[in-house]
Amino acid sequence: MAKKKFDTEMRVGVVGSGSFATAIVKMLTENCEIVHWCVRNEFVKGAVELRRHNPSYLTAVLFNLKQLRLSTDINELVSVCDVIILVTPSIYLDKALQTLKVSVKNKLFVSAIKGIVPEQNDIVAHFLKEKYKIDLKNQAVISGPCHAEEVAMERLSYLTVSASEKQKSGIIAQLLSSHFIRVHQSCDILGNEYSAVLKNIYAIGAGIAYGLGYGDNFNAVYVSNAIREMALYLKAIDPNTRDVNQSSILGDLLVTAYSLFSRNRMLGNLIGKGYTVKSAIQSMNMVAEGYYATKSIYQIGKKRKLKLPIVSVIYNILYEGKDAEKQFKKLTAKLN
Repeated sequence: MAKKKFDTEMRVGVVGSGSFATAIVKMLTENCEIVHWCVRNEFVKGAVELRRHNPSYLTAVLFNLKQLRLSTDINELVSVCDVIILVTPSIYLDKALQTLKVSVKNKLFVSAIKGIVPEQNDIVAHFLKEKYKIDLKNQAVISGPCHAEEVAMERLSYLTVSASEKQKSGIIAQLLSSHFIRVHQSCDILGNEYSAVLKNIYAIGAGIAYGLGYGDNFNAVYVSNAIREMALYLKAIDPNTRDVNQSSILGDLLVTAYSLFSRNRMLGNLIGKGYTVKSAIQSMNMVAEGYYATKSIYQIGKKRKLKLPIVSVIYNILYEGKDAEKQFKKLTAKLN
């Protein structure tokens, strides 16, 4: 199928060189003549230029180098791009942007990050607004359900792009859409970003359950309770009306809780099998965002006096050193 190039002079850049960043670049090259890509370091840049693929993630994805403008300088990318898509792990975002000196005025910043920025203990949207004065009207959020590995194989996947203005979400949707990517639009920035953070926490719990030997019957009940707990949290944090059964919320939770591609489920599975939290994290070559998000969401929930039994159990296991088997046995009595 012939590629349909994006008919605009709008310049697009991606910050990050992990698996989902690589997947986003692949999506963009389906439509854009040129994609600016700010990678982690000179090694990654040189490897892509030499071998046409990311040396560490989605190595089967080969790029046409004529379409890429590779850099390790965030200022170089932001200065020439109108749309900047952030796809670094949340724990590295502050470091990735700390050298940013050029103007961000009239730039559209798009977060494909599904985690909490630990320095601010807050979601990316609030971090960008507070630290870089990027108003929500100049922000957008990309949410799933969508695993990078299936994008690499060009298996049909769905994204949701949220922005306060439909025209802006429409631009991003057009940039990302292809024969294997379908994009829906939303105006619920906070709902979709918070749900993307929460689903990673619940996926760790699903993984722990599998590691402990619980089966599909239990996990069906577990996930149905998780979506209700998520709905409670979202309503408390942002009371706008939303349908949690939409694919960007429930669908993203389901794929993250069940898929073998899910790094958060993988982390939980290792813990359920008896790994210590530290050894489980060290054994993975990717960041499990849910680990860092658990502490923040637990603290916010406690401050707001929310009943979040699943989040509390996962927090107890990850941060209080509580026994996973005993914690889940107690949790089973609270699920329905």
